[in-house]
Amino acid sequence: MLGDNLMWVAPQACTLPTEQQPVRVEEFALLFATALRKIERPAPTLLRLELDAAATATAQHLAARETSCCTFFAFTFTPAQPGTVVMNIEVPPAHIAVLDGLAAQAAAAQPTASSTS
Repeated sequence: MLGDNLMWVAPQACTLPTEQQPVRVEEFALLFATALRKIERPAPTLLRLELDAAATATAQHLAARETSCCTFFAFTFTPAQPGTVVMNIEVPPAHIAVLDGLAAQAAAAQPTASSTS
């Protein structure tokens, strides 16, 4: 299953060493499996994930590391309902396929999360 989730990794635009990419994908999978509450895709270039607020520091650290190697990602965090935080992930139009893959990984890791477009 991990190989299927690697579809969101953009090797041509990512400076993370190839051997570390599966580890990063697994880190996102763990975050999604343990903290994801809701998935929204308000625009092709925007993925909005509602996470358990207890995972905020973990999500922010993971986002910072991802941005350092894949500079096309833009992550923002906003407190939401009590106990949750919204993690917005934006990409330029050239990287919509990468965001599609990340959204698919989120949906697969937490099939009980509600999803809206």
